[in-house]
Formats: sequence, structure tokens, C-alpha cells
Amino acid sequence: MSETPIAEGGASYAAAGVDIEAGDRAVELMKEWVKKTQRPEVLGGLGGFAGLFDASALKCYERPLLASATDGVGTKVDIARQLGVYDTIGHDLVAMVMDDIVVCGAEPLFMTDYICVGKVHPERVAAIVKGIAEGCVLAGCALVGGETAEHPGLLGPDDFDVAGAGTGVVEAEHLLGPDRIRKGDAVIAMASSGLHSNGYSLVRHVLLNQAGLSLDAQIAEFDRTLGEELLEPTKIYSLDCLALTRTTEVHAFSHVTGGGLAANLARVIPDHLHATVDRSTWTPAPVFDLVGRTGQVERLELEKTLNMGVGMIAIVPQESADVALTTLADRGVEAWPAGEITDRDTHTTGAELVNEYARG
Repeated sequence: MSETPIAEGGASYAAAGVDIEAGDRAVELMKEWVKKTQRPEVLGGLGGFAGLFDASALKCYERPLLASATDGVGTKVDIARQLGVYDTIGHDLVAMVMDDIVVCGAEPLFMTDYICVGKVHPERVAAIVKGIAEGCVLAGCALVGGETAEHPGLLGPDDFDVAGAGTGVVEAEHLLGPDRIRKGDAVIAMASSGLHSNGYSLVRHVLLNQAGLSLDAQIAEFDRTLGEELLEPTKIYSLDCLALTRTTEVHAFSHVTGGGLAANLARVIPDHLHATVDRSTWTPAPVFDLVGRTGQVERLELEKTLNMGVGMIAIVPQESADVALTTLADRGVEAWPAGEITDRDTHTTGAELVNEYARG
């Protein structure tokens, strides 16, 4: 039997491709950004085994309900990698997590992240965390911890992925959702900032693989490059939604992500009611038309894959609609009345889109 050869000089973690010193350098670079997200309830700093949040802050709640969510950014990270732009993808991560949490009316409290890389480039990791920290500030939550993992052999030296988890809190009697929705409620749409962070497998396939477009290509409809359009950060609605709950009555929110507007809206509609959204109340941004036209993608396929220009829905009593629209306008959020809640009959589902999109 032959003997297994022994590596000369012995094996090491570094020889296997993991650079601990580079990881430590990344932590030092990200500290200043994480510090900007701190809330008074956060204890300690980076370097511990767990992030600490003082739960005594919840004593002011009669019956606090904790809301949690986890998500990633998906294949949009490959656009960031190709462009070498790493400080915006964190906005997308925070939006995907915290805008799910705010749907039930919960205030975002804190978040943790997980960054997986083929090779640790400290400045690159710090740029990703910078974006996450900036997103946390926009969402009103703290970034209490995270993990950077180096996976040589599984990921290429420039490959990376990001994921995160968040926690929020809502008073039980203020919990939003299907039980509050009533016939006659108004459906208020809030504009998306673009594609957000869903459907990029379709978008990349159509625009980059099939059409062979370059990320550096100037697109007249965008007045910027294709890459800049595709990397536009997901809008974070958390504080805007919470402002609505403080200024007027809100029955439910719906975060429009994978599955499109109708499918996500249907998730918050009770079985006996139906939501109708009028397509003619808005014109989707040019990027949606480019994907559909270039790939000859059918409209229904686009609608069940992309947000088509609507990133968040608020369902409010009809008499609260004007106040809701004014509140959002004051906060710089483009919003409009897009539909209503009606009785459901045997031929309808939870939500549907009707009419053609308006033509600008």
C-alpha cells in the first residue's frame, strides 16, 4: 500500500486560501460605518461573539411582538462584481429584510449580515458593509453584528454573496394585516426606484446573455449606462411606512418583491375580499419596457417576475387616502391611488391588475 505524501513544511489555513489577517483588516475598516448605525439600546461593539440589544427598551410596550425576517440580494451581486461597485448592494440587502418587517407595522430594531467571499479583499468587504450601514440608517435600525466568511475553492477570488437577518417590534394591538382590511379600502402604490432586487436572473439572461448588451453601454432611455441602471439601489420604505401609521389609519402594507405586484398584494388580502389595481394609474420606468421588448417577454411574465414600478403598497380606509398621500409626498415618496378593495366572487383571486399601463 502506498503512503499518502506529506506536504513539505506542513499545511496551513493560509495555504488553503484563507487569510485571517485580511479578515481582521476588513473588520477594522468597517468599524466606523457600523458605529453610525448605533441605537441607544445597543451594547458593546464589533468583535464579540454576539450582538447585544437591551430588551428593557421594550418595557413601554403592553404586549410587544417581535418580527423577524431574513433575505439576500440574489444575482444582482454579480452586476456589482462586474462593475467593481460594492458600496450600494448593502442598501438592497437592508431593504429586502427591513421592508418585509415593516409590513406588519413593526419598527426595525437591529440587523446582522453575512458576507461570503472567495477571497477577502478588506477594502471591498468594508465597502459592502458601508452600504449595509447606510441602509440601516435609512431604515432606522442598528447593525449589531455580522460575519465575513472566506470560501476559497467554492467561490472565485472576486465572487461574493450577501445575506442578512433583522428584528423589529410592534405592539400587538397595532399589528397590521389581513384582519384589518375592509371592503372599500384604498390601495395606495409607492413608486419603486427601479428593478430593486428581484428578477435579475431574467434581466441578466435577456439583456446580457441574449442581447449581448454591455454594462458600460449608454442607454438613451435611462440617460446613464445600463450598469448604473441595473445597480440602482432598492428603495427603503421602512420609515415612510411607519410615518403613515403615525399620521393616519393603515390596515396593511405589501412589499412588492419576487412574484410581482399581484402575488405579493394577494398575500395580505383576506379570503372574502379582492384587490383590484388599475395599471393605467402609472407608467413603469423604461427599464421594464427594455427587458420586455428585448427578450420578447410576455406582459404577464414580466408582472409575475418584476415589480413593474411599484415597490410598496399601503391599504388604508378610503377616508384616509388623502392624508396618506400627503404624508408620503411630504417625505419625498412618489405615491398615487392605484385601486380598491372589493368583495371577492367565485371568479376572482386575491388581487389582480386591470387595464393597460398608461403610455408616457
